[in-house]
Amino acid sequence: MTKAEIVADIANKTGIEKVAVQAVVESFMESIKETMVNGENVYLRGFGSFIIKERAEKTGRNISKNTTIIIPAHKIPAFKPAKSFVNQVKENVK
Repeated sequence: MTKAEIVADIANKTGIEKVAVQAVVESFMESIKETMVNGENVYLRGFGSFIIKERAEKTGRNISKNTTIIIPAHKIPAFKPAKSFVNQVKENVK
């Protein structure tokens, strides 16, 4: 499902114009991004958490040059679904 499909679905279910729904969805995503860039996690009860994971430093290989490189420690955004969400997907997706 794309962002446009999400906007259309919400507009159909609520009766709100697509332009207004689009603005809300864009604002929601921007708010999550800004919060995570500032180093904070976002918790949505019953849905899941947008968290910042820390990756440890590790050794990698450049196959084309056959050399070893060090990949420095870094942080990445991740999504951790709520248990109720995971259970719904397990039960209903075949």
